[in-house]
Amino acid sequence: MSFPPCPQPPDWSIDWSTLDTFPWIRDLQGCPQNPIRHAEGDVWIHVHMVCEAMAALPAFRALPEHERQILFSAALLHDVAKPVCTRVDAEGTVSSRGHSWRGAVKARHILWRRDVPFDDREQVAALVRHHLVPFFLAESENPRRHAIEVSQTARCDWLSILAESDARGRVCPDPDKLLNQISRFREQCADLGCLDRPYAFSSDHSRFVFFQEQARHTDEPVTAEFNCEVVMMSGLPGSGKDFWIRKYFPEREVISLDALRIEMGVAPSDPQGQVLSRAREIARELLKAKRSFIWNASNLSRHIRNECSKLFHEHGAHVRIVYVEASPERLFAQNRQRRRKVPESVIERLLDRWEVPDRTEAHQVDWIL
Repeated sequence: MSFPPCPQPPDWSIDWSTLDTFPWIRDLQGCPQNPIRHAEGDVWIHVHMVCEAMAALPAFRALPEHERQILFSAALLHDVAKPVCTRVDAEGTVSSRGHSWRGAVKARHILWRRDVPFDDREQVAALVRHHLVPFFLAESENPRRHAIEVSQTARCDWLSILAESDARGRVCPDPDKLLNQISRFREQCADLGCLDRPYAFSSDHSRFVFFQEQARHTDEPVTAEFNCEVVMMSGLPGSGKDFWIRKYFPEREVISLDALRIEMGVAPSDPQGQVLSRAREIARELLKAKRSFIWNASNLSRHIRNECSKLFHEHGAHVRIVYVEASPERLFAQNRQRRRKVPESVIERLLDRWEVPDRTEAHQVDWIL
């Protein structure tokens, strides 16, 4: 399947007869929006207008076909989570909170099911996650830091094209203000050297420490001295994490949440708080002893990974994340073959908070596909 159909020269028409049959496009119909910021109507109308605006932009048309496919997919998916994030209060006020983050998760799931290549899919997810940043970067607490962070996963020049399409694909009181903010976003990223590439740190360690310590500056010197190495596994159940460990680190100590669940009598569908607490106790003991180990769990949430990375960093560990992925067919087949298979209903719930690790989270991130 791969990418949804993308407008092509010479007429740059959009194949809405096909696109509107996709369930995730149909679901946008009737989803309300803030009538001041989006007087054009529901989310379905807005997405149509954004895509038409993008297809008309000279900057979009000038891109190679493959890059246009990535950007157009992001336009189609940028508000995909609004149906589950939109609330209408008793006074009729419409709001949508968290739809960018949830949209990135849902976009990843949709494109994974469509067999879109990993790097392309993750770029789309990053564009969806950060699609509002160009509108508000100048008003953020630390615009420089925010731009540097966004650049680690999203192409900021493409992000500006998506944001311009979003601004032109709506009816609102201040379109010129939005376009000016996008222009300032481009200037900020260009000044930092991260408009069309990730901001370049002097080393992996300086990058990791910058994102671990909010007060740190990019040019602040940092010494890389490690007491041990922690390999944090990440991936859906059945993706092949245990196989990777047996192949590459057969002798290293492993803190396995699956093994702890069995030892403690906790089912995968039960609350996992006590399992995590016990795993962290063991980790602290190994870190204090300066012993390298593997932290083996699904670790699909950025929040959970960051909590672990913080603990490992505080004890002077080199943090490496190994993310393992399989196609939908292979993943569910491998899970069914496991001696202790995870219920597919649990995997489906995990997909609702599936965040792939990125360069901001560790000294080293390996994506095993």
